[in-house]
Amino acid sequence: MNKIVTLLAFLIFGFTQAQQLNCIVTINTERLPNPNQQVFKTLQTALSEFVNKTDWTGSVLKQNERINCSMYITLSSNSSDQFTGTIQVQSSRLIFNSTYSSPVLNYNDKDFNFKYTEYEPLLFNPSVYESNLVSVISFYSYLILGMDADTFQMGAGNQYLETAQNIANVAQQGGFKGWNQSDGLQNRYYLINDMVSPMFSDLRQVTYAYHTGLDGMSLDLKTSKEKVKNAILIIGRLNTVKPNAFLTRIFFDAKSDEIVSIFSGGPSIPISDLTDVLNKVSPLNSSKWSQIKF
Repeated sequence: MNKIVTLLAFLIFGFTQAQQLNCIVTINTERLPNPNQQVFKTLQTALSEFVNKTDWTGSVLKQNERINCSMYITLSSNSSDQFTGTIQVQSSRLIFNSTYSSPVLNYNDKDFNFKYTEYEPLLFNPSVYESNLVSVISFYSYLILGMDADTFQMGAGNQYLETAQNIANVAQQGGFKGWNQSDGLQNRYYLINDMVSPMFSDLRQVTYAYHTGLDGMSLDLKTSKEKVKNAILIIGRLNTVKPNAFLTRIFFDAKSDEIVSIFSGGPSIPISDLTDVLNKVSPLNSSKWSQIKF
């Protein structure tokens, strides 16, 4: 009897330990002329199990502590075992003392090409190149972990972002687009290298300060709005040194709607300096910024 209890405890502990992400994986095949739905159903299930059951960190998390995220894969072409498409990666985290989830990442990777044979095992080893499919999914899993950790403590995401960078470096040998400096100015190579660069450490600190403001809103809404505003103003100062930075775009792709919501209701604070900065650092969202009326 004791052996059975011990075994059950081990299995439960192992199952809990092996999950840090609560990720919804979706594969859209509408652009394919004659898709083999069975293959894509198998792939979607395999990817979902891979992301959600891989032990990315070794941390033991309860169900409500796991990071809510999604990976939406849109396939545009395929030939035999080769596939071309995009992957939209999103993640969010709960705000303290509320049921509100704040978006942390909202990124559309347009260079998602891979090979896949039905039922092939998806195995992760950070130091070994297995396939571009495994590399891309593992890369974004660690990016999600790193960016989420940064919202709770300055620099807390370092170890996860460094693992993502290592995955990116190892994946270069596969020859797929998105991992190399020569593949464009806004790809996985620049995304992770900017993330870990000291040049952009202040922007990661902004992420922490911003979410600290959000976490305080249930206690003091006006003061917390000031904190969020001050965090955004720092981006304005950083923009004078590094204008049109990739990571600045990443930040506002996730946060633009939330920012409009924060500053369009509740207690009023001065925002003329805020809207000036928003229009300078993220002009593509100017139509959204015009909705801020205080």
